[in-house]
Amino acid sequence: MTAEFLMHLDDGMLEYFRHIADEMVSRFGISRSEAVARINERYEDADISPYPDLMCHEYPEYWAYGLYYFPDSAGRLPSGGEDEVIDVSALKVRPAPPPGSPAWTLEE
Repeated sequence: MTAEFLMHLDDGMLEYFRHIADEMVSRFGISRSEAVARINERYEDADISPYPDLMCHEYPEYWAYGLYYFPDSAGRLPSGGEDEVIDVSALKVRPAPPPGSPAWTLEE
């Protein structure tokens, strides 16, 4: 475990999860603490293998969208690809973890 993430991560996966948080901050304009809290809430109990874990077959943007938005009515989410044509204005934002949740490991 690290000061920010609640999962056991090797150095490679720590960097990968930090990239996911970076994507959420830059794409959705949320704070780093919220991005980390969303990751912690979703993956706290996940068994993450050393780098490259199976989830590394997708770019961090892919996971960022799934952590921030609910899928559309067809079950699709943007993956961060440049040629993608999914209207994010039609997607509903997932709620952030509640205040006081253990997922919030960084100060707001």
